[in-house]
Amino acid sequence: MGSSVKGRVKPLHLAIIMDGNGRWATARGLPRTAGHRAGAGALRRVVEWAAASQQVSTLTVFAFSSDNWQRPPEEVGALMNLFGHYLRSERRNCRKKGVRLSIVGRRDRLPTALRDEITVAERLTADGDRLTLRIAVDYSARHAILRALGTMGSDDSDPDTFGRVLSSLDGGPAVPPVDLLIRTGGEQRLSDFLLWECAYAELHFTTVMWPDFSSHDLDLALSVFHQRERRFGGLPIPRQAIRAGAA
Repeated sequence: MGSSVKGRVKPLHLAIIMDGNGRWATARGLPRTAGHRAGAGALRRVVEWAAASQQVSTLTVFAFSSDNWQRPPEEVGALMNLFGHYLRSERRNCRKKGVRLSIVGRRDRLPTALRDEITVAERLTADGDRLTLRIAVDYSARHAILRALGTMGSDDSDPDTFGRVLSSLDGGPAVPPVDLLIRTGGEQRLSDFLLWECAYAELHFTTVMWPDFSSHDLDLALSVFHQRERRFGGLPIPRQAIRAGAA
């Protein structure tokens, strides 16, 4: 993947809800698991782009929500196997490219073999300094917020401190708030994903199914993002003030 967006001031925290795998497969007469496998390929492409582009410092992707346990057991089992396969196949490549892998979400309900794969992948990539890749598995933002609240004292109540505690809740590195959230697949909701971290994020929704998400789609999302004026509740700076400051 390549991006035409230039002139970055600081790398982004990019979050993606990777939606549409099952519908992509169904439309092609394939089992839903084929869509999930194709989605893993799309994730690989985006990670490679992010690690090489220097436009993104943190990439957080929604792989499996806490609500997804309600899906048929066969699909859940296939997803757990796919997660394990992804970690085994990608961890050395991630290490080579300077990508630090971190899994966010509950781990106590994951299969023991998958928890072991997570431990190995996180340990092997711990020195990655080009990109932090956070994969949300058995994740619920509301549950994570409650967990973080339970770890804090009465003197640690400011939003910045809480944000750092929340982002590093599962032993990973503390990361900045989300700058841009992309959701593929046509739905326009957050679905209990990074609710605190997305307080001031720009949101980009696309009808493209995740397995088809391409460099063009990513370029479009980033281009739209860079055209937006992020004021964080303040007022826009008059253009004449910008020119005066530059002088």
